[in-house]
Amino acid sequence: MPAASTSRIIRYLLVAGVFIVLLYKVTSSGTSYDPTAWTGRTTGHSYENVGNAVEEVKETVEEKIEDFGMKTPLQPQTPAEPAVQKRANATFVTLARNGDVWEMAKSIREVEDRFNHRYNYPWVFLNDVPFSEEFITVTSGLASGPVHYGVIGHEHWSFPPWLDEQKAEAARKDMEERKIIYGGSKSYRHMCRFESGFFYRHELMQQFEFYWRVEPSIEMFCDVEYDPFLYMKENNKKYAFAISLYEYPDTIPTLWDETKKFIKAKPELVPKDNSMRFISDDDGESYNRCHFWSNFEIASMDLWRGEGYSAFFDHLEKAGGFFYERWGDAPVHSIGAALFLKPEEIHWFGDMGYYHVPFTHCPIGDEFRKKCHCNPRDTFDFKGYSCTRKFLEVQGTELPKGWEKYK
Repeated sequence: MPAASTSRIIRYLLVAGVFIVLLYKVTSSGTSYDPTAWTGRTTGHSYENVGNAVEEVKETVEEKIEDFGMKTPLQPQTPAEPAVQKRANATFVTLARNGDVWEMAKSIREVEDRFNHRYNYPWVFLNDVPFSEEFITVTSGLASGPVHYGVIGHEHWSFPPWLDEQKAEAARKDMEERKIIYGGSKSYRHMCRFESGFFYRHELMQQFEFYWRVEPSIEMFCDVEYDPFLYMKENNKKYAFAISLYEYPDTIPTLWDETKKFIKAKPELVPKDNSMRFISDDDGESYNRCHFWSNFEIASMDLWRGEGYSAFFDHLEKAGGFFYERWGDAPVHSIGAALFLKPEEIHWFGDMGYYHVPFTHCPIGDEFRKKCHCNPRDTFDFKGYSCTRKFLEVQGTELPKGWEKYK
């Protein structure tokens, strides 16, 4: 007989025993049954009513059932405690619109199932307008940890007062005519500016040391069997990514010029042992356009809150390239990480399968087949437009065995 059937039969027999014992207690008490006022004395216990007798017998039976290692329907179900009590001071963070609710539900489920159901880290959701009741109900129901919802201040989601709006409008029109992705979008530019310089300043983020950025519609292909936040903290990692690639040149024509101006103006803020070799092939003379794809990033907010990056963002903000061009937060974050971090402070989560349209990161080793369901032939990591090989070379890290098959 299957174990499940045996367990069910035992459970039914034990529960039936509740009523047999209860009947015995009632009939053997020697007292007439009065449904309005009944006291019975059996084995030294006094009952004010039948309900108390039932509860006591239930407790006895539950203890016996626990001895068999089974659950009983008599027990109230309570949320499970985190399997691992040691956690970092960290959160997931998402910039989302109300209309993203069902795509966001998918992303939460992916992250919770693969990792967070054991750790119960909190989530922070940010929006430039208040979240709808539907968004809050759906997302809070799926998250295993505390959930926070915040509205972005107007000054962080608007044109700066000094901006030439006519010039910005002309730039959008020109880029739209040239069919540059998101070239005509105002909201995309507000998003890039906010993610580059303001998300970590939001009041809801002030309490946290690390964050993991999660976007709508992502997929997580592999079980994450350790805590990436603790890994970052305990190994002195400040920035981590899953996918890297080259930026579209037409979106950032003057970004490197402004970066060089900043380095020249503030050389004392840029450490000599930084990660410049990842973003420049000629010692900083030009930008090779390599960047970490920031829709997945796990990082210490100390990086962005530090004096170096704060001054760098302020310089870029005054240059106006978020609106006069279409500077993305991915190249801005990547240049910032490369300027202010040592190579060993940046980490590639090569064991963490991830998808965001249109690119896939899939671990290629045979050892990952037991915990990852992605096809390694779909991985973007070693294709010609990826910068991950470049990153590993800068780190002095060997490429995964057999990577040549996935070029």
